[in-house]
Amino acid sequence: MRQLRQMLRLAGSGTSSREIAVVLGVARSTVQDNLKRAAQAGLTWPLPGELTDDALEHRLFARAGVKQGQRRRKEPDWAELSIELKKPGVTLLILWEEYRSDHPDGYGYSRFCELFRGFEQRLSPTMRQEHAAGDKAFVDYSGKKVPIVDRKTGEVREAELFVGVLGASSYTFAEATWTQTLPDWIGSHVRMFAFFGGVPRLVVPDNLKSGVNRASFHDPEINRSYGMMASHYGIGVLPARPRRPKDKAKVESAVRFAQSCILGRLRKQTFFSLAEANAAISEMLARINDHVMRRLGVSRRHLFETIERPALASLPAEDYEFAEWRLARVSTDYHVEFKSFFYSVPHGLIRQQVDIRATARMIEIFHRGKRVAVHQRRYGGARFGTDPDHMPSSHRRYAEWTPDRFRRWGASIGPETEGLITAILASRPHPEQGFRTCLGILRLYRDLPRERAEAVSARAVEIGGLTCKTITALIATHKSNRHSTEPAAVMEHANLRGPGYFH
Repeated sequence: MRQLRQMLRLAGSGTSSREIAVVLGVARSTVQDNLKRAAQAGLTWPLPGELTDDALEHRLFARAGVKQGQRRRKEPDWAELSIELKKPGVTLLILWEEYRSDHPDGYGYSRFCELFRGFEQRLSPTMRQEHAAGDKAFVDYSGKKVPIVDRKTGEVREAELFVGVLGASSYTFAEATWTQTLPDWIGSHVRMFAFFGGVPRLVVPDNLKSGVNRASFHDPEINRSYGMMASHYGIGVLPARPRRPKDKAKVESAVRFAQSCILGRLRKQTFFSLAEANAAISEMLARINDHVMRRLGVSRRHLFETIERPALASLPAEDYEFAEWRLARVSTDYHVEFKSFFYSVPHGLIRQQVDIRATARMIEIFHRGKRVAVHQRRYGGARFGTDPDHMPSSHRRYAEWTPDRFRRWGASIGPETEGLITAILASRPHPEQGFRTCLGILRLYRDLPRERAEAVSARAVEIGGLTCKTITALIATHKSNRHSTEPAAVMEHANLRGPGYFH
Protein backbone atom coordinates (compact mmCIF):
# COMPACT_ATOMS: atom_id res chain seq x y z
CA MET A 1 0.00 0.00 0.00
CA ARG A 2 2.93 2.34 0.59
CA GLN A 3 4.03 1.71 -3.00
CA LEU A 4 0.49 2.40 -4.28
CA ARG A 5 0.36 5.70 -2.39
CA GLN A 6 3.70 6.71 -3.88
CA MET A 7 2.47 5.69 -7.33
CA LEU A 8 -0.61 7.92 -6.98
CA ARG A 9 1.53 10.80 -5.67
CA LEU A 10 3.89 10.64 -8.67
CA ALA A 11 0.98 10.37 -11.09
CA GLY A 12 -0.67 13.40 -9.45
CA SER A 13 2.53 15.40 -10.03
CA GLY A 14 2.40 14.65 -13.77
CA THR A 15 5.03 11.86 -13.91
CA SER A 16 4.52 9.44 -16.80
CA SER A 17 3.77 5.73 -16.30
CA ARG A 18 7.15 4.79 -17.78
CA GLU A 19 9.03 7.05 -15.33
CA ILE A 20 6.97 5.80 -12.38
CA ALA A 21 7.82 2.21 -13.33
CA VAL A 22 11.54 3.03 -13.39
CA VAL A 23 11.42 4.84 -10.04
CA LEU A 24 9.47 2.11 -8.23
CA GLY A 25 11.13 -0.82 -10.00
CA VAL A 26 7.86 -2.37 -11.23
CA ALA A 27 6.44 -3.21 -14.65
CA ARG A 28 4.86 -0.37 -16.62
CA SER A 29 1.72 -2.48 -17.10
CA THR A 30 1.37 -2.78 -13.33
CA VAL A 31 1.54 1.00 -12.96
CA GLN A 32 -1.06 1.48 -15.69
CA ASP A 33 -3.39 -1.13 -14.16
CA ASN A 34 -3.19 0.40 -10.67
CA LEU A 35 -3.78 3.95 -12.00
CA LYS A 36 -6.78 2.66 -13.96
CA ARG A 37 -8.21 1.07 -10.80
CA ALA A 38 -7.71 4.33 -8.90
CA ALA A 39 -9.53 6.28 -11.63
CA GLN A 40 -12.44 3.82 -11.57
CA ALA A 41 -12.63 4.13 -7.79
CA GLY A 42 -12.58 7.95 -8.04
CA LEU A 43 -9.29 8.27 -6.12
CA THR A 44 -6.85 11.10 -6.88
CA TRP A 45 -3.89 12.56 -5.07
CA PRO A 46 -3.92 13.75 -2.36
CA LEU A 47 -5.87 10.91 -0.80
CA PRO A 48 -8.24 11.56 2.10
CA GLY A 49 -6.43 11.49 5.44
CA GLU A 50 -8.86 8.97 6.98
CA LEU A 51 -8.32 6.44 4.17
CA THR A 52 -6.48 3.52 5.77
CA ASP A 53 -4.42 0.92 3.93
CA ASP A 54 -7.14 -1.69 4.37
CA ALA A 55 -9.79 0.66 3.00
CA LEU A 56 -7.56 1.64 0.08
CA GLU A 57 -6.91 -2.02 -0.75
CA HIS A 58 -10.62 -2.79 -0.59
CA ARG A 59 -11.56 0.10 -2.92
CA LEU A 60 -8.91 -0.77 -5.48
CA PHE A 61 -9.04 -4.57 -5.49
CA ALA A 62 -12.42 -5.70 -4.11
CA ARG A 63 -14.38 -7.64 -6.71
CA ALA A 64 -17.94 -6.63 -7.36
CA GLY A 65 -20.57 -9.07 -6.19
CA VAL A 66 -18.26 -10.89 -3.74
CA LYS A 67 -18.79 -10.27 -0.04
CA GLN A 68 -15.74 -9.65 2.08
CA GLY A 69 -14.57 -12.90 3.71
CA GLN A 70 -16.02 -15.16 0.98
CA ARG A 71 -14.18 -16.95 -1.82
CA ARG A 72 -15.33 -16.83 -5.40
CA ARG A 73 -14.48 -20.51 -5.92
CA LYS A 74 -15.28 -23.67 -4.01
CA GLU A 75 -12.74 -24.38 -1.27
CA PRO A 76 -11.78 -27.82 0.05
CA ASP A 77 -12.00 -28.83 3.72
CA TRP A 78 -8.60 -27.55 4.79
CA ALA A 79 -8.68 -29.44 8.12
CA GLU A 80 -9.23 -32.70 6.26
CA LEU A 81 -6.40 -31.88 3.85
CA SER A 82 -4.01 -31.17 6.74
CA ILE A 83 -4.75 -34.66 8.07
CA GLU A 84 -4.28 -36.26 4.63
CA LEU A 85 -0.98 -34.44 4.22
CA LYS A 86 0.45 -36.36 7.18
CA LYS A 87 0.02 -39.70 5.45
CA PRO A 88 3.17 -41.18 3.86
CA GLY A 89 3.78 -40.04 0.28
CA VAL A 90 1.03 -37.41 0.26
CA THR A 91 2.02 -33.96 -1.07
CA LEU A 92 0.17 -30.71 -1.71
CA LEU A 93 0.41 -31.35 -5.45
CA ILE A 94 -1.46 -34.64 -5.09
CA LEU A 95 -4.11 -33.00 -2.92
CA TRP A 96 -4.49 -30.15 -5.42
CA GLU A 97 -4.89 -32.58 -8.33
CA GLU A 98 -7.64 -34.42 -6.42
CA TYR A 99 -9.29 -31.08 -5.62
CA ARG A 100 -9.23 -30.00 -9.28
CA SER A 101 -10.65 -33.34 -10.40
CA ASP A 102 -13.68 -32.64 -8.18
CA HIS A 103 -13.78 -28.90 -8.96
CA PRO A 104 -12.40 -28.19 -12.47
CA ASP A 105 -13.03 -24.48 -12.06
CA GLY A 106 -11.29 -24.40 -8.66
CA TYR A 107 -8.14 -22.55 -7.65
CA GLY A 108 -4.83 -22.93 -9.42
CA TYR A 109 -1.97 -24.69 -7.67
CA SER A 110 -0.18 -21.57 -6.41
CA ARG A 111 -3.36 -20.03 -4.95
CA PHE A 112 -4.32 -23.42 -3.48
CA CYS A 113 -0.96 -23.62 -1.66
CA GLU A 114 -1.28 -20.01 -0.49
CA LEU A 115 -4.70 -20.65 1.01
CA PHE A 116 -3.54 -23.86 2.66
CA ARG A 117 -0.55 -22.10 4.27
CA GLY A 118 -2.91 -19.42 5.50
CA PHE A 119 -5.04 -22.11 7.15
CA GLU A 120 -1.96 -23.64 8.78
CA GLN A 121 -0.99 -20.29 10.26
CA ARG A 122 -4.32 -20.18 12.06
CA LEU A 123 -3.64 -23.52 13.75
CA SER A 124 -2.00 -23.90 17.13
CA PRO A 125 1.84 -23.82 17.11
CA THR A 126 2.02 -27.61 17.53
CA MET A 127 0.32 -28.12 14.18
CA ARG A 128 2.39 -25.73 12.07
CA GLN A 129 5.23 -28.16 11.54
CA GLU A 130 4.77 -30.90 8.97
CA HIS A 131 5.25 -34.37 10.42
CA ALA A 132 4.82 -37.50 8.35
CA ALA A 133 2.97 -40.37 9.99
CA GLY A 134 5.27 -42.78 11.81
CA ASP A 135 8.26 -40.51 11.32
CA LYS A 136 9.10 -38.97 14.71
CA ALA A 137 8.35 -39.21 18.39
CA PHE A 138 9.35 -36.27 20.60
CA VAL A 139 10.31 -36.96 24.23
CA ASP A 140 11.07 -34.72 27.20
CA TYR A 141 10.55 -34.26 30.94
CA SER A 142 8.12 -31.77 32.37
CA GLY A 143 9.68 -29.09 34.49
CA LYS A 144 6.92 -29.55 37.05
CA LYS A 145 6.89 -32.66 39.22
CA VAL A 146 4.40 -35.01 40.84
CA PRO A 147 4.43 -34.97 44.69
CA ILE A 148 4.19 -38.42 46.31
CA VAL A 149 3.75 -38.84 50.06
CA ASP A 150 5.39 -41.57 52.13
CA ARG A 151 2.49 -43.15 53.98
CA LYS A 152 4.60 -44.00 57.05
CA THR A 153 6.73 -40.88 57.52
CA GLY A 154 4.66 -38.26 55.73
CA GLU A 155 7.72 -37.19 53.76
CA VAL A 156 6.95 -35.76 50.32
CA ARG A 157 9.09 -36.93 47.44
CA GLU A 158 8.71 -35.42 43.98
CA ALA A 159 8.62 -37.65 40.90
CA GLU A 160 9.52 -36.62 37.36
CA LEU A 161 6.89 -36.50 34.58
CA PHE A 162 8.05 -38.05 31.29
CA VAL A 163 6.11 -37.04 28.16
CA GLY A 164 6.31 -38.53 24.66
CA VAL A 165 4.24 -37.44 21.67
CA LEU A 166 4.02 -38.68 18.07
CA GLY A 167 4.57 -36.03 15.43
CA ALA A 168 1.70 -36.58 13.00
CA SER A 169 -1.18 -37.39 15.35
CA SER A 170 0.02 -35.71 18.59
CA TYR A 171 -0.90 -38.98 20.34
CA THR A 172 0.53 -38.54 23.83
CA PHE A 173 2.15 -40.81 26.42
CA ALA A 174 3.08 -39.74 29.94
CA GLU A 175 4.22 -41.42 33.15
CA ALA A 176 5.85 -40.55 36.45
CA THR A 177 9.31 -41.85 37.35
CA TRP A 178 11.44 -41.19 40.40
CA THR A 179 14.44 -39.76 38.52
CA GLN A 180 15.76 -38.68 35.13
CA THR A 181 18.65 -41.12 35.37
CA LEU A 182 19.50 -43.59 32.63
CA PRO A 183 17.46 -46.59 33.91
CA ASP A 184 14.29 -44.48 34.29
CA TRP A 185 14.91 -42.61 31.02
CA ILE A 186 15.29 -45.80 28.96
CA GLY A 187 12.54 -47.59 30.87
CA SER A 188 10.10 -44.79 29.96
CA HIS A 189 11.00 -45.22 26.29
CA VAL A 190 10.33 -48.96 26.47
CA ARG A 191 6.92 -48.39 28.05
CA MET A 192 6.14 -45.59 25.58
CA PHE A 193 6.77 -47.86 22.58
CA ALA A 194 4.57 -50.53 24.15
CA PHE A 195 1.85 -47.88 24.66
CA PHE A 196 2.08 -46.88 20.99
CA GLY A 197 2.15 -50.51 19.87
CA GLY A 198 4.98 -49.74 17.46
CA VAL A 199 8.07 -47.60 16.93
CA PRO A 200 8.61 -44.48 14.80
CA ARG A 201 11.56 -43.92 12.51
CA LEU A 202 13.21 -41.31 14.75
CA VAL A 203 13.14 -40.19 18.38
CA VAL A 204 13.83 -36.51 19.09
CA PRO A 205 15.02 -36.01 22.70
CA ASP A 206 16.23 -32.94 24.47
CA ASN A 207 19.96 -32.84 25.28
CA LEU A 208 19.46 -34.64 28.59
CA LYS A 209 22.69 -36.18 29.89
CA SER A 210 20.99 -39.57 30.17
CA GLY A 211 20.51 -39.54 26.41
CA VAL A 212 23.22 -37.31 24.95
CA ASN A 213 26.79 -37.22 26.24
CA ARG A 214 27.81 -34.23 24.12
CA ALA A 215 25.34 -31.90 22.43
CA SER A 216 26.25 -30.83 18.90
CA PHE A 217 24.23 -29.89 15.82
CA HIS A 218 26.63 -31.63 13.44
CA ASP A 219 27.88 -34.59 15.48
CA PRO A 220 26.00 -35.24 18.73
CA GLU A 221 27.44 -37.99 20.93
CA ILE A 222 24.66 -40.35 22.03
CA ASN A 223 24.95 -42.15 25.35
CA ARG A 224 25.98 -45.72 24.56
CA SER A 225 23.28 -47.39 26.65
CA TYR A 226 20.66 -45.14 25.01
CA GLY A 227 22.12 -45.97 21.61
CA MET A 228 21.89 -49.71 22.30
CA MET A 229 18.22 -49.29 23.18
CA ALA A 230 17.67 -47.42 19.90
CA SER A 231 19.47 -50.19 18.02
CA HIS A 232 17.26 -52.83 19.67
CA TYR A 233 14.13 -51.07 18.37
CA GLY A 234 15.68 -50.11 15.02
CA ILE A 235 15.16 -46.36 15.48
CA GLY A 236 17.37 -43.33 15.01
CA VAL A 237 18.06 -40.69 17.66
CA LEU A 238 18.03 -37.06 16.48
CA PRO A 239 18.67 -34.73 19.44
CA ALA A 240 17.23 -31.25 19.27
CA ARG A 241 19.75 -28.44 18.92
CA PRO A 242 20.85 -26.90 22.20
CA ARG A 243 18.70 -23.93 23.18
CA ARG A 244 16.42 -24.45 20.16
CA PRO A 245 13.00 -25.32 21.62
CA LYS A 246 11.37 -24.96 18.19
CA ASP A 247 13.17 -28.16 17.14
CA LYS A 248 10.87 -30.01 19.53
CA ALA A 249 7.91 -27.65 19.58
CA LYS A 250 5.62 -30.65 19.38
CA VAL A 251 6.68 -32.04 22.74
CA GLU A 252 7.07 -28.58 24.28
CA SER A 253 3.39 -27.96 23.59
CA ALA A 254 2.50 -31.49 24.75
CA VAL A 255 4.38 -30.88 28.00
CA ARG A 256 2.43 -27.69 28.63
CA PHE A 257 -0.80 -29.48 27.76
CA ALA A 258 0.13 -32.38 30.07
CA GLN A 259 0.92 -29.99 32.89
CA SER A 260 -2.53 -28.42 32.66
CA CYS A 261 -4.55 -31.55 31.86
CA ILE A 262 -2.65 -33.93 34.14
CA LEU A 263 -0.93 -32.01 36.92
CA GLY A 264 -3.57 -29.29 37.01
CA ARG A 265 -6.47 -31.69 37.33
CA LEU A 266 -4.65 -33.97 39.77
CA ARG A 267 -3.30 -31.22 42.00
CA LYS A 268 -5.84 -31.91 44.77
CA GLN A 269 -5.23 -35.65 44.86
CA THR A 270 -2.70 -37.19 47.25
CA PHE A 271 -0.61 -40.10 45.99
CA PHE A 272 1.13 -42.54 48.29
CA SER A 273 3.04 -44.50 45.64
CA LEU A 274 4.37 -44.19 42.12
CA ALA A 275 1.86 -46.81 40.97
CA GLU A 276 -1.06 -44.74 42.28
CA ALA A 277 0.22 -41.65 40.48
CA ASN A 278 0.66 -43.50 37.19
CA ALA A 279 -2.84 -45.01 37.43
CA ALA A 280 -4.30 -41.49 37.72
CA ILE A 281 -2.04 -40.22 34.91
CA SER A 282 -3.27 -43.05 32.69
CA GLU A 283 -6.87 -41.90 33.16
CA MET A 284 -5.92 -38.34 32.26
CA LEU A 285 -4.05 -39.60 29.18
CA ALA A 286 -7.21 -41.25 27.88
CA ARG A 287 -8.99 -37.93 28.32
CA ILE A 288 -6.26 -36.04 26.47
CA ASN A 289 -6.11 -38.47 23.54
CA ASP A 290 -9.90 -38.66 23.19
CA HIS A 291 -10.35 -34.87 23.28
CA VAL A 292 -11.53 -33.46 19.92
CA MET A 293 -9.12 -30.84 18.63
CA ARG A 294 -11.05 -27.69 17.76
CA ARG A 295 -9.27 -26.77 14.53
CA LEU A 296 -9.13 -30.27 13.06
CA GLY A 297 -12.43 -31.56 14.39
CA VAL A 298 -11.00 -35.00 15.31
CA SER A 299 -9.25 -36.47 18.34
CA ARG A 300 -5.63 -37.49 18.73
CA ARG A 301 -6.71 -41.09 19.09
CA HIS A 302 -8.62 -40.92 15.80
CA LEU A 303 -5.59 -39.53 14.00
CA PHE A 304 -3.38 -42.16 15.63
CA GLU A 305 -5.62 -45.08 14.68
CA THR A 306 -6.24 -43.90 11.14
CA ILE A 307 -2.92 -42.48 9.96
CA GLU A 308 -0.15 -43.06 12.52
CA ARG A 309 -0.47 -46.62 13.80
CA PRO A 310 -0.31 -48.21 10.30
CA ALA A 311 2.90 -46.27 9.61
CA LEU A 312 4.73 -47.35 12.79
CA ALA A 313 7.28 -50.15 12.59
CA SER A 314 6.55 -53.35 14.49
CA LEU A 315 7.85 -53.88 18.00
CA PRO A 316 10.64 -56.46 18.43
CA ALA A 317 9.74 -59.85 19.88
CA GLU A 318 11.08 -58.89 23.31
CA ASP A 319 11.19 -55.62 25.21
CA TYR A 320 14.59 -54.06 25.65
CA GLU A 321 16.26 -55.00 28.91
CA PHE A 322 18.11 -52.04 30.36
CA ALA A 323 21.85 -52.52 30.29
CA GLU A 324 24.53 -50.12 31.41
CA TRP A 325 27.74 -50.03 29.38
CA ARG A 326 31.14 -49.13 30.81
CA LEU A 327 34.70 -49.08 29.53
CA ALA A 328 37.23 -50.76 31.81
CA ARG A 329 40.85 -51.89 31.76
CA VAL A 330 41.73 -55.38 32.98
CA SER A 331 43.84 -55.28 36.14
CA THR A 332 46.95 -57.37 36.71
CA ASP A 333 44.82 -59.82 38.71
CA TYR A 334 42.73 -60.36 35.51
CA HIS A 335 39.60 -58.80 37.06
CA VAL A 336 37.55 -55.72 36.13
CA GLU A 337 35.59 -53.60 38.58
CA PHE A 338 31.92 -52.65 38.33
CA LYS A 339 30.08 -50.97 41.22
CA SER A 340 32.73 -52.09 43.80
CA PHE A 341 32.60 -55.77 42.72
CA PHE A 342 35.24 -57.55 40.67
CA TYR A 343 34.69 -59.99 37.80
CA SER A 344 37.32 -62.14 36.11
CA VAL A 345 38.26 -62.29 32.44
CA PRO A 346 40.72 -64.64 30.67
CA HIS A 347 44.18 -63.87 32.08
CA GLY A 348 45.54 -63.22 28.59
CA LEU A 349 43.61 -59.92 28.52
CA ILE A 350 45.58 -58.32 31.35
CA ARG A 351 45.95 -54.54 30.72
CA GLN A 352 43.54 -54.70 27.77
CA GLN A 353 40.53 -52.38 27.45
CA VAL A 354 37.17 -54.15 27.54
CA ASP A 355 33.47 -53.22 27.47
CA ILE A 356 31.24 -54.13 30.41
CA ARG A 357 27.52 -54.66 29.82
CA ALA A 358 25.64 -54.78 33.11
CA THR A 359 22.00 -55.78 33.49
CA ALA A 360 20.08 -56.38 36.69
CA ARG A 361 21.01 -60.08 36.56
CA MET A 362 24.18 -60.41 34.55
CA ILE A 363 27.61 -58.95 33.86
CA GLU A 364 28.93 -59.48 30.32
CA ILE A 365 32.45 -58.49 29.28
CA PHE A 366 33.40 -57.89 25.64
CA HIS A 367 36.77 -57.47 23.98
CA ARG A 368 36.77 -56.10 20.44
CA GLY A 369 33.09 -56.93 20.10
CA LYS A 370 33.49 -60.56 21.24
CA ARG A 371 32.05 -61.71 24.55
CA VAL A 372 34.90 -63.12 26.63
CA ALA A 373 33.23 -63.52 30.04
CA VAL A 374 29.83 -63.66 31.66
CA HIS A 375 29.05 -63.59 35.39
CA GLN A 376 26.00 -63.46 37.59
CA ARG A 377 25.81 -59.92 38.94
CA ARG A 378 26.76 -59.52 42.59
CA TYR A 379 25.03 -57.24 45.06
CA GLY A 380 26.47 -58.71 48.26
CA GLY A 381 28.76 -61.40 49.60
CA ALA A 382 32.26 -61.93 48.23
CA ARG A 383 33.49 -59.00 46.17
CA PHE A 384 35.36 -61.20 43.69
CA GLY A 385 33.65 -63.39 41.13
CA THR A 386 36.32 -65.60 39.57
CA ASP A 387 35.84 -68.22 36.88
CA PRO A 388 38.56 -70.92 37.31
CA ASP A 389 38.88 -71.17 33.51
CA HIS A 390 40.15 -67.57 33.48
CA MET A 391 43.06 -68.30 35.82
CA PRO A 392 46.65 -69.26 34.88
CA SER A 393 47.29 -72.94 35.57
CA SER A 394 49.46 -72.24 38.63
CA HIS A 395 46.81 -69.94 40.11
CA ARG A 396 44.14 -72.49 39.36
CA ARG A 397 45.96 -75.18 41.31
CA TYR A 398 46.43 -72.77 44.21
CA ALA A 399 42.75 -71.84 44.09
CA GLU A 400 41.89 -75.52 44.49
CA TRP A 401 43.62 -75.61 47.89
CA THR A 402 41.13 -75.50 50.75
CA PRO A 403 41.39 -76.17 54.50
CA ASP A 404 39.42 -79.38 54.06
CA ARG A 405 41.81 -80.61 51.40
CA PHE A 406 44.81 -80.08 53.68
CA ARG A 407 43.01 -81.89 56.52
CA ARG A 408 42.36 -84.84 54.22
CA TRP A 409 46.03 -84.91 53.30
CA GLY A 410 46.93 -84.94 57.01
CA ALA A 411 44.36 -87.67 57.77
CA SER A 412 45.87 -89.86 55.04
CA ILE A 413 49.01 -90.03 57.23
CA GLY A 414 47.28 -90.33 60.58
CA PRO A 415 45.11 -88.62 63.21
CA GLU A 416 48.08 -86.87 64.88
CA THR A 417 49.10 -85.28 61.59
CA GLU A 418 45.50 -84.29 60.91
CA GLY A 419 45.43 -82.63 64.32
CA LEU A 420 48.67 -80.79 63.53
CA ILE A 421 47.23 -79.46 60.24
CA THR A 422 44.04 -78.36 61.99
CA ALA A 423 46.04 -76.57 64.69
CA ILE A 424 48.18 -74.73 62.11
CA LEU A 425 45.12 -73.52 60.16
CA ALA A 426 43.36 -72.44 63.35
CA SER A 427 46.39 -70.47 64.55
CA ARG A 428 46.30 -68.08 61.58
CA PRO A 429 43.91 -65.09 61.27
CA HIS A 430 42.90 -66.49 57.88
CA PRO A 431 43.22 -70.22 57.10
CA GLU A 432 44.80 -69.42 53.72
CA GLN A 433 47.79 -67.98 55.56
CA GLY A 434 48.58 -71.47 56.87
CA PHE A 435 48.47 -73.21 53.48
CA ARG A 436 52.19 -72.76 52.76
CA THR A 437 53.18 -74.00 56.23
CA CYS A 438 51.01 -77.11 55.80
CA LEU A 439 52.45 -77.74 52.37
CA GLY A 440 56.00 -77.46 53.69
CA ILE A 441 55.31 -79.89 56.57
CA LEU A 442 53.75 -82.46 54.27
CA ARG A 443 56.84 -82.26 52.07
CA LEU A 444 59.06 -82.85 55.14
CA TYR A 445 57.02 -85.99 55.88
CA ARG A 446 57.52 -87.30 52.35
CA ASP A 447 60.33 -89.73 53.26
CA LEU A 448 59.33 -90.44 56.87
CA PRO A 449 57.64 -93.63 58.03
CA ARG A 450 54.03 -93.13 59.09
CA GLU A 451 54.80 -93.90 62.76
CA ARG A 452 57.64 -91.40 62.90
CA ALA A 453 55.57 -88.70 61.19
CA GLU A 454 52.74 -89.27 63.66
CA ALA A 455 55.17 -89.03 66.60
CA VAL A 456 56.61 -85.76 65.30
CA SER A 457 53.10 -84.37 64.80
CA ALA A 458 52.03 -85.31 68.31
CA ARG A 459 55.15 -83.71 69.84
CA ALA A 460 54.70 -80.54 67.76
CA VAL A 461 51.09 -80.10 68.94
CA GLU A 462 52.19 -80.77 72.52
CA ILE A 463 54.84 -78.02 72.54
CA GLY A 464 52.93 -75.65 70.20
CA GLY A 465 55.55 -75.90 67.46
CA LEU A 466 53.38 -75.00 64.49
CA THR A 467 56.10 -73.91 62.03
CA CYS A 468 58.19 -75.70 59.45
CA LYS A 469 61.35 -74.79 61.42
CA THR A 470 60.09 -76.56 64.56
CA ILE A 471 59.02 -79.65 62.59
CA THR A 472 62.44 -79.84 60.94
CA ALA A 473 64.12 -79.76 64.36
CA LEU A 474 61.83 -82.48 65.74
CA ILE A 475 62.51 -84.73 62.74
CA ALA A 476 66.27 -84.35 63.34
CA THR A 477 65.88 -85.65 66.92
CA HIS A 478 64.05 -88.79 65.76
CA LYS A 479 66.53 -90.41 63.41
CA SER A 480 65.15 -93.74 62.21
CA ASN A 481 64.05 -95.48 59.04
CA ARG A 482 64.27 -92.56 56.50
CA HIS A 483 63.76 -94.69 53.36
CA SER A 484 60.27 -96.10 53.98
CA THR A 485 58.16 -96.18 50.81
CA GLU A 486 54.77 -96.00 52.51
CA PRO A 487 54.83 -92.27 53.20
CA ALA A 488 56.02 -91.67 49.66
CA ALA A 489 52.94 -93.47 48.39
CA VAL A 490 50.79 -91.39 50.71
CA MET A 491 52.32 -88.15 49.45
CA GLU A 492 51.91 -89.24 45.85
CA HIS A 493 48.24 -89.73 46.63
CA ALA A 494 48.18 -86.19 48.03
CA ASN A 495 49.32 -84.92 44.61
CA LEU A 496 52.24 -82.84 45.95
CA ARG A 497 54.79 -82.03 43.27
CA GLY A 498 57.93 -80.98 45.09
CA PRO A 499 59.64 -77.68 45.86
CA GLY A 500 58.90 -76.20 42.45
CA TYR A 501 55.15 -76.43 42.94
CA PHE A 502 54.56 -72.68 43.27
CA HIS A 503 56.41 -71.98 40.07
